Amino acid sequence: MSVTADQVKEKLTSTLEATSVEVVDTSGGCGSAFEVYVVSPQFEGKTLIARHRLVNDALKAEMAHIHALSIKKAQTPAQAAAAAPAPAST
Repeated sequence: MSVTADQVKEKLTSTLEATSVEVVDTSGGCGSAFEVYVVSPQFEGKTLIARHRLVNDALKAEMAHIHALSIKKAQTPAQAAAAAPAPAST
């Protein structure tokens, strides 16, 4: 069974109550390697390793079919807002 980027996104969004999720299939389409960027209020007050554990736990069933998962960002909404580029002035 292969896993799709949409399945990973849906699972992370629902399980972590994520406000933003970006999933990139880096496997060339076979669904075995993904990069993820997640913004969730559930990350508030948690260390980076605890956030990564939450992501891995959310994808527990899917991990049996995923060869590589790279968690590029696991941020709180406040961190994501602070990191967002300022709007261009006119």
